[in-house]
Amino acid sequence: MVERLLTLVRHGRTHANAANLLQGHIDNELDEVGLSQATLLGDALQRIAPVTRLISSPLKRAQQTASAIRTTVGHVNIETHHSWIELDYGDFDAQPVSTVPPEIWATWRSDPHFRPPNGETLAELDHRVRAALASLVDDDFDPETSEHIVVVSHVSPIKAAVAWALGVDMGVSWRTALDRASMSTIRLDATRPVLKSFNVTVHDID
Repeated sequence: MVERLLTLVRHGRTHANAANLLQGHIDNELDEVGLSQATLLGDALQRIAPVTRLISSPLKRAQQTASAIRTTVGHVNIETHHSWIELDYGDFDAQPVSTVPPEIWATWRSDPHFRPPNGETLAELDHRVRAALASLVDDDFDPETSEHIVVVSHVSPIKAAVAWALGVDMGVSWRTALDRASMSTIRLDATRPVLKSFNVTVHDID
């Protein structure tokens, strides 16, 4: 069966993840656990379908994860696209999650246009991710040859892509959990996208 698949991969763990810090545009590298997680992804992705294209957020943690995937896949280059960068948390970036006031969290969850100081709204993130997805869908596709596009990104962009596939708004992102080094696969159908799997992991460390 010929299929056009898009698998969204969350990067492996960083020290900021382990410390429960908000991590937006701050450019952290993977820690030892994250590197171990990333090394398992290539084979797992190939089992879904042979990888034909590899796209990554520009941030180091995503680039390192993509590089680990490429080591296994081998025959594809890493394309870097800013559309897949994490939400800009502004002044909250690199701060402990526990320090964000409860009333701020409540507003953030209820209002997609809420802007953290000097940061980005979820509505803005949703717009850029949907534009990137539209570009992928509009790319020429040989109907006789299967394609498996892998995008290495972050929590918020991946959740936005899943919301797009389900035909719902970004509000659903607060009701979903996405593990580090997880894979979520969407079939890019000619009529509408279909979510095939969500938050699949092949590692046992977090």
